[in-house]
Amino acid sequence: MASDNFVDYVKIHCKSGNGGGGSAHFRREKYITQGGPDGGDGGRGGHIILRGNTQMWTLLHLKYNKHFKAEHGKHGAGALKTGGQGKDTFIDVPIGTIAKDHETGEVLFEITRDGEEQILMPGGRGGLGNNNFKSSTNQTPRFAQPGEPAQEAWCILELKVLADVGLVGFPNAGKSTLLSVVSAAKPEIGNYPFTTLRPNLGIVDYREARSFIMADIPGIIEGAHKGKGLGLRFLRHIERNSLLLFMVPADSDDIKKEYEVLLNELKQYNSEMLLKTRILAITKSDMLDEELTAEIKKDLPDVPSILISSVAEKGIVELKDIIWQALQD
Repeated sequence: MASDNFVDYVKIHCKSGNGGGGSAHFRREKYITQGGPDGGDGGRGGHIILRGNTQMWTLLHLKYNKHFKAEHGKHGAGALKTGGQGKDTFIDVPIGTIAKDHETGEVLFEITRDGEEQILMPGGRGGLGNNNFKSSTNQTPRFAQPGEPAQEAWCILELKVLADVGLVGFPNAGKSTLLSVVSAAKPEIGNYPFTTLRPNLGIVDYREARSFIMADIPGIIEGAHKGKGLGLRFLRHIERNSLLLFMVPADSDDIKKEYEVLLNELKQYNSEMLLKTRILAITKSDMLDEELTAEIKKDLPDVPSILISSVAEKGIVELKDIIWQALQD
């Protein structure tokens, strides 16, 4: 997926359909000049509906098409004829899309399955015809109920990337390099912070034609949970990953402390992140000799860990084995 085509946040304007008005009609035929009320009900206005689509990975198709409108319901008619229902408008979105209220930020719902449909903006209900209001004391009601008006508002759609493995690390930890080595993904790679400005996905081939999906999440910095750096914009993607692969470079001043800072940022953002399976990869380990390697291993955090080098392809096969076993467990 070209990174420029990855869009994970859009604001769209939705307007549902008005409900059709009820009819205030009376039965009139050749030999029935004083028939009773027979006005039909109005039809419902069309909904704006989000629909899950596994063939989509991004909200790019909504970037320049932000306005959606549903059809109005038809009015009721005589002979108890109900007005036609307004045509619903469907918006296909990737799995993992969250709908939010633009004004309050309240989460309305999340699309989690292919073909799942959720009403984003309900259409107005149709009004009742005068037939519904007849009674023993009012046998000729000359009024009917109008249809409910449409609803109109801006809505926020956010996408949480769905992947088996999420790469977690500070900028320049080697996440993009690893993804480019183990998959066909071609993320931008550079020797400066925040090279990655949007998530990248790659399918990692494993033994016997098996595979899993890996997501390169843009670098976290200390204070990201408060919105610092790229902060809240990308932390939400990690929520959708089954396994978290923490990546700390071998030349870090304190590997254990850096891991704990990363872990704390996830905890402060969402404490449920700590329930996910975690693996620690010490990157750029090709620069280490045996003595330094032994020294580093003495003070690693209590989590499954491995030393790797993406450039030298050191430990990559073993890393895949560890990830695959953890995913099965």
